[in-house]
Amino acid sequence: MFLSVFDMFKVGIGPSSSHTMGPMVAAARFLDLMRASPFKFAGLRASLHGSLAFTGVGHATDRATILGLAGFTPQDYDNDRAEEVLAEINRTQTITLPEFGTLSFAPKSDMIFDYDIKLDGHANGMMLMATDGQGDVSLRETYYSIGGGFVMTEAELAAGKDTDEGAPIPFPFKSATEMLQMATESGKSIAQMKRANEEARGGAAQLRDGTKRLWQVMNDCINRGLETDGILPGGLNVKRRAKAIHDALVSERGQNQRAPHTINDWMSVYAMAVNEENAAGGQVVTAPTNGAAGVMPATLRYYLDHVPGASEAHIEDFLLTAAAIGGLVKFNASISGAEAGCQAEVGSAAAMSAAGLCAVMGGTPQQIENAAEIALEHHLGMTCDPVRGLVQVPCIERNGLGAIKAVSAASLALRGDGTHLVPLDACIETMRQTGADMSEKYKETSLGGLAVNVPNC
Repeated sequence: MFLSVFDMFKVGIGPSSSHTMGPMVAAARFLDLMRASPFKFAGLRASLHGSLAFTGVGHATDRATILGLAGFTPQDYDNDRAEEVLAEINRTQTITLPEFGTLSFAPKSDMIFDYDIKLDGHANGMMLMATDGQGDVSLRETYYSIGGGFVMTEAELAAGKDTDEGAPIPFPFKSATEMLQMATESGKSIAQMKRANEEARGGAAQLRDGTKRLWQVMNDCINRGLETDGILPGGLNVKRRAKAIHDALVSERGQNQRAPHTINDWMSVYAMAVNEENAAGGQVVTAPTNGAAGVMPATLRYYLDHVPGASEAHIEDFLLTAAAIGGLVKFNASISGAEAGCQAEVGSAAAMSAAGLCAVMGGTPQQIENAAEIALEHHLGMTCDPVRGLVQVPCIERNGLGAIKAVSAASLALRGDGTHLVPLDACIETMRQTGADMSEKYKETSLGGLAVNVPNC
């Protein structure tokens, strides 16, 4: 099993990796499928199912799908250009692409929210279609957005999630038990093993430059969030709070009567800054998802700005260790809120962040595994119930609390010798089972929990 750090952490756009980035990626893949087809096309059509339908408007899924069909991708997204293209599509009821010319597409009738039919493969299902001159479907593909911006076709999903056809890697661990065994036998840290795997596939320069960019985007996102106020889009009239909190924290520096727990406010404000940017559709890094994108940058910023002896030289080790843990969670359970609730998103992010922090603070592989387990264990059962389907309430604050839990878990693990009762593998399996048993109301459908008990209009 190999999942690259650049698969786990992707630069993209808000508000959702599974509901915004994933559909845009799926649409780009469908365009490739059209290019390879011998048919001549006259129109396009899309249908959203399951969670993509129920929370699609709040997550901008329709917008992302349309822009994807118009040739946009998350990696090079230009918001100003996107607004121009969307306006043109709505005006002309067509999508124009160089390879295909002008294709009919009426957003109100060709962008279908199907609340009745849930596709079998995953809660986040969608079908993309190309039609001929008579309006009949001549090409169709089913895609599943499985969390974190990952997209699979129906056939790919059926073939097995563990398919890996790349070059061999030196440390192919599929469980935490195997990871720890390989660490013991090799004498290497988790970051060193993950680095060897990455370099076997992409080389040292790609790893160095890529991880540097990931942190740059994460940190820039924090800074933008700390400098921006106003009201978030979507109709809930949620006020951005990160800037005001940060300004207050800065003004309190140097005072002798600050309470020790104020450090929690620093961790929270870093995370909230990221998730306010995400809610506004800004550029973020999936870590492992957009809905949980604030936990890891907040934990890493906390380390760099508040831990004595911290060094930017350790950022790569942090990200590699976190990616190793995230890969285990994704491979053996889920990082999708629509599949397993928020335990799979913020819970996974906290486990990854705890592991990364423990690593850069000198933790052994056993302590790192313990830190990840502590953080994930205490998110078990957490539901995904966004009010009005927006990635705002409770998501923004939840990231702040996830960062606090991550730091606490790392600290507790470092106080021990790595031995503990509940293995990380058992905790991941428990999360998977809990997600399978969880009512659909609490898995990113906005049909239960806070989403129905908080006035949202």
